[in-house]
Amino acid sequence: MVPGARGGGARAAAAGPGLLALLLAVAAPLRLQAEELGDGCGYIVTYEDSGTMTSKNYPGTYPNHTVCEKTIRVPKGKRLILKLGDLDIESQTCASDYLLFTSSSDQYGPYCGSMTVPKELLLNTSEVTVRFESGSHISGRGFLLTYASSDHPDLITCLERANHYLKKEYSKFCPAGCKDIAGDISGNTMDGYRDTSLLCKAAIHAGIIADELGGQISVLQRKGISRYEGVLANGVLSRDGSLSDKRFLFTSNGCSRSLSLEPDRQITASSSWQWENEIGEQVHWSPGQARLQDQGPSWASGDSNNNHKQREWLEIDLGEKKKITGIRTAGSTQSNFNFYVESFVMNFKNNSKWQTYKGIVNNEEKVFQGNSNFRDPVQNNFIPPIVARYVRIVPQKWHQRIALKVELIGCQITQGNDSGNDWHKTSLNTGVSNEREDETIKKPIPSEEIAAGINFIAVAIPSVLLIALLLAGMGIVAAFRKRKEIHMDQLRLRKQAVGSRLNIPLPDISQLSLPSAMTMRRR
Repeated sequence: MVPGARGGGARAAAAGPGLLALLLAVAAPLRLQAEELGDGCGYIVTYEDSGTMTSKNYPGTYPNHTVCEKTIRVPKGKRLILKLGDLDIESQTCASDYLLFTSSSDQYGPYCGSMTVPKELLLNTSEVTVRFESGSHISGRGFLLTYASSDHPDLITCLERANHYLKKEYSKFCPAGCKDIAGDISGNTMDGYRDTSLLCKAAIHAGIIADELGGQISVLQRKGISRYEGVLANGVLSRDGSLSDKRFLFTSNGCSRSLSLEPDRQITASSSWQWENEIGEQVHWSPGQARLQDQGPSWASGDSNNNHKQREWLEIDLGEKKKITGIRTAGSTQSNFNFYVESFVMNFKNNSKWQTYKGIVNNEEKVFQGNSNFRDPVQNNFIPPIVARYVRIVPQKWHQRIALKVELIGCQITQGNDSGNDWHKTSLNTGVSNEREDETIKKPIPSEEIAAGINFIAVAIPSVLLIALLLAGMGIVAAFRKRKEIHMDQLRLRKQAVGSRLNIPLPDISQLSLPSAMTMRRR
């Protein structure tokens, strides 16, 4: 069948080269248009009821002659809230450079230049198409847009800072996707954050919300301090900050205490490193030395081979099931031993079977960002929390040798928090796309939120293939019919020859089916 299809396709192509050329000529502009439609899009993070979107290169200058078009939506029955955190488009007439929102019944914009632009739009629909187009220009950052459903009227953008608000206590909703937006934060969870820090980025740093989801934050404003210490937490680096009049902290559910550990009984490991020092003493980097609050060297594994198939691990038995909301890790803490774990995964169990902690959106094994030096602690929060008695830290990548000091953060199980579900519930079927210019940050699960440009490619290319297959099929059918006609002619000639010799009438073979004719021939 396949060789026949190839032959038929070749004959169809030979018979009608003009048709195929025409089809390819039509498909080429569609492919070009599809590339152009996505060319001006920058950073995009979407979740089921909120998201963040920017023009390409934001906050740098957006490129010339590009188009970005994307449809954003929230659950049906909800109204869509749009907030423009920044709009800087060079054109004053919106003829070639503009931002436009279009729904099934309304149009908002185009917006450009120095015109007055609404900071917030409350739409009468759950879906809108965002179109950003640029011509020739010299300057302009483009745009930064956040959106959410009408369930979140207190939506803010990723660019809001704490010093934009005067109240001592307030609550706001942060959209998904603020972690990688340009802008500094200073401080940490314990001491608070300098009031010039970006609110939503600081909330991700503090482990209050997950970047993939966004969420509600509650803020307390307090008197400033002389110095803010910067640390790495949840993939966000805060910087050291100077004196300020005001600072802010986040309120939480209170499940953020250090869980006490007995090193000799509760901490074990797959292996540990032993070596002999210059005076002949055995130095043992045992799992009992893995508590972050203890001085001296850390636990280190006996195997330092990055390519070893057998994974090393550090295991903690909490004695009973507990709610674990985060972990702090450090490396060797010894300046002459530059060992640390760069990334790790978390395993946990309550009975006999180990489970791997997975991402809240893509349901895949979550790899946590670890340490970047041997000294400074790094924090990662679990959203949702882990509820388990046993946990294992399983290093994935490390510098020179696996070395860890750890501290678990959490609380006792109480009635009402034993399931770990007292956080914003999520749907694992909702995809999240995280794109910065041409780089995919996170591979998305298939989602309904597909850019129009991608649809053009999906339609144009299969159309050409479909028509080519149809032409090939027509060629096969034509060849089959021709072959049948030749065979029938041969049978008629033989019938006439047999009839003339026997002088008897024979049935008209052309009225018989091909198998019947073949039977007559054998007789």
